[in-house]
Amino acid sequence: MHRRTFVSSLLFTAGLPVAWAAEPRSRGRPPGHFIAMAQLQHAVEERFPMRYPVAGMLDLEVQAPRLQLLALRNRLAAELPVRAAGPALNRSHAGSLSVDFALRFEPSDRSIRAHQLQLGKLSIPTLQPGVVELLNTYGPALASQALQEVVLHHLSEQDLALPHRLGLQPGSITVVADGLVVGLVAKPL
Repeated sequence: MHRRTFVSSLLFTAGLPVAWAAEPRSRGRPPGHFIAMAQLQHAVEERFPMRYPVAGMLDLEVQAPRLQLLALRNRLAAELPVRAAGPALNRSHAGSLSVDFALRFEPSDRSIRAHQLQLGKLSIPTLQPGVVELLNTYGPALASQALQEVVLHHLSEQDLALPHRLGLQPGSITVVADGLVVGLVAKPL
């Protein structure tokens, strides 16, 4: 406990780069590396659209999700526009899939990733009920394939250089009103 207090004091007096400094705290955020919502949205958009065949009968195309910060639950939500088309359908049908998820830090590539997905609802209003039932069967797998372990952000070596020299590493990830804050914890001895 004393080491953490000492390290926190040291970080603020050592003149850390703005991303790790006290500046974000002055806006009501916890101390740590701040990542803006716009950065997260941009990173996710680069990975879409995605296409998924469903049992040779139809194809689902998933467009880039619209992310939403759920600060009170420390999670993110995503609304994914989907389009269903294929031999089993007379025409193309548009709808949406909603999910929410937690975040984790992956040290191997210094990334922040989506995990612990919870499927909300798959809605394609113009489809027949039987087709919607089939899609709802595949919905959890679709959500997992589309977002599970999606990289939302990479911390650079430069971002982590000073914390690393001080014996610290990324720890908790906190969802705040305008982005994420990656906290620091002491590295195991």
